[in-house]
Amino acid sequence: MKHSFGSDNHSGVHPQILKAIENVNADYSLSYSEDDYSQRVLHSIEHLLGDSCSAFFVLNGTGANILSLSCLADSSNSIICASTAHINTDECGAPEKFIGCKVTPVNHINGKIYPDEVQKYLTGFGFQHHSQPKVISISQPTEFGTVYTVEEIKQLSSLIHSFGGYLHMDGSRLANAASSLNLSFKQITNDSGVDALSFGGTKNGLLIGEVVVFFSNVNTSKTLYFRKQMTQLYSKSRFIAAQFEEYLKGNLCLSMASHSNSMAKYLENRLKEIDYIKISRPVETNAVFAYIPKTKYEKISKKHFFYIWDEQTMEVRWMCSFNTQKNNIDDFINDLKEL
Repeated sequence: MKHSFGSDNHSGVHPQILKAIENVNADYSLSYSEDDYSQRVLHSIEHLLGDSCSAFFVLNGTGANILSLSCLADSSNSIICASTAHINTDECGAPEKFIGCKVTPVNHINGKIYPDEVQKYLTGFGFQHHSQPKVISISQPTEFGTVYTVEEIKQLSSLIHSFGGYLHMDGSRLANAASSLNLSFKQITNDSGVDALSFGGTKNGLLIGEVVVFFSNVNTSKTLYFRKQMTQLYSKSRFIAAQFEEYLKGNLCLSMASHSNSMAKYLENRLKEIDYIKISRPVETNAVFAYIPKTKYEKISKKHFFYIWDEQTMEVRWMCSFNTQKNNIDDFINDLKEL
């Protein structure tokens, strides 16, 4: 496949991450995160995010979200999220299946939800016929690549906390958000009132593995058992640990994210040279959304792979990755111009 703008999941693994995996591939080690190495890396992640938290390795993003949410809600609760949220559109009903709860999608603006809209769904408390709202789940960055500011996160966390609930953050591309905001991971999570975090890396140069992080006011007594039941307990955990240690060391994660974000801005600027393409969303991280005529899409997609986001409007998505280069974008733009 030529360079793909379809997804940052289509990119490979950063060479330093592969080397880190190779470096721990020696001798023997305890499994299931019980080895000293995995414990040390988990503690370093907890320290990075503020010490008063608990971190757990899992296999993938859906598993991270479901494990996070399962410790915040039960089958009588509802989870409020943007209608575009991954847990609502792309996880095959996993929250409903594993937690048994109701997922309540709400209106958004470029993927972001706001207190005024969420407030409409914070009703029915104590009424036995209604699912009880318990969690607001946001994606940072959103599925449209936009980012929540610290103040916007605090507003949502304060709102749900006032009802005795929790704020969950799907951070599958958290490094891209931190780079865009020029803030630390702690500032956009713990300091902003987030209660549970799905901390991803596979969209930014990792091979496999995510981290679930719970902050101080969440009861994690059942987390280990939920993780096992959900088949998210990976035996050779040192290979996930090695990746995250390298990922966070020397800010490699932010360097990769910053590069993919800058490539998206470069792509946005180059696309403005083409009169039949209209940028449809703010470009704040590594995603570019635009409208393209269907006839043009049918031709260009034969040479360059990317996804249609909305078939009715022909809104498409182009993703940049840690290894996207300007020449990849220039080749794509030249082919678009030839149409």
